[in-house]
Amino acid sequence: MSAVLQILTAGPGLSLQDAGRPGLLSKGLSRGGAMDPQALAEGAALLRSDPGRALAIEMAGAGGIFRAEGADLLIALTGAPMTAEIDGARLHWSGSHVLPRGATLKIGGALKGSYGYLSIAGLDAPEVLGARSAHISGGIGGRLQSGDRLTCRPAPEAGGMMLAADDRFSGGEIRILPSVQTDQFATDTLARLETTAFYKDARASRMGARMGHDGPGFSSDAHLAILSEIIVPGDVQVIGDGSPFVLLNECQSMGGYPRIATVISADLTKVAQAAPGSPIRFRFVTLAEALSARTSLDKYLKSLPSRVEPRVRHPGDIADLLSYQLVSGVISAHHDTHEHEET
Repeated sequence: MSAVLQILTAGPGLSLQDAGRPGLLSKGLSRGGAMDPQALAEGAALLRSDPGRALAIEMAGAGGIFRAEGADLLIALTGAPMTAEIDGARLHWSGSHVLPRGATLKIGGALKGSYGYLSIAGLDAPEVLGARSAHISGGIGGRLQSGDRLTCRPAPEAGGMMLAADDRFSGGEIRILPSVQTDQFATDTLARLETTAFYKDARASRMGARMGHDGPGFSSDAHLAILSEIIVPGDVQVIGDGSPFVLLNECQSMGGYPRIATVISADLTKVAQAAPGSPIRFRFVTLAEALSARTSLDKYLKSLPSRVEPRVRHPGDIADLLSYQLVSGVISAHHDTHEHEET
């Protein structure tokens, strides 16, 4: 039996995303892929599917309205928490649910963070250059639109599972390493980078995020002498107005702005997920600390399947509560249980 998820109304930033396309930087294509790889792995764990083949609908800021056709679908909601309901019944975020055939799933705006994810069991799409994700700035695939129909498979099992997700949606401390041009910035400028209270600018995208701040900009004596060279996600460029600009998944492959630092890979998701206006502070760490953070994150991601557990629902969330047998084996307060016993 075939199953389809139809997009009745698409939010402004819906796209299919997987782990991206590593190894193509020399061809002019950055990795791309999910802005929150942890959310992708969480979705795979909740659906009990192969994390190496994880594919989800990435929703930037808001979701949309979807309908299951042909069969029931098993879905998982991860990443930035968003309002969600099936035919008016509220859904638990960071959990799995069955979307019944003919039912409508409505996902609203983000309550915090920037990118939410809708994973569906059996969701598939054609591969292009070794991945199924859209790379918007690279011209591969595109935004999902109202009326699109996505092939899935019937729900293989019941939902009702959950994960206790960490809060990576509010900005905070971002650990950085020295980059190629770090030593071309004055010592007091680098110190000010660590003590300045930044905030994520609203003009962020899958390509990068500008860090707003009060006070003077950051500059290097070599600012005008940098030739275009290879850049990668995580690099912190100082752009023309003196603001730090953190490169993200779909950044260009070459750039000419000096790089004052590089965000460690374990913290890049926090930059991507931070909502506009979220506080950001940078802190230089050693390479050993960065590698340790990466190792810890990788171990955590591998442990996700063992962290999935059944969700115990609050009675107020059960629409048909009165249909359940809540009490059995009741003993009457007036009945003498010993009156028929033999003496």
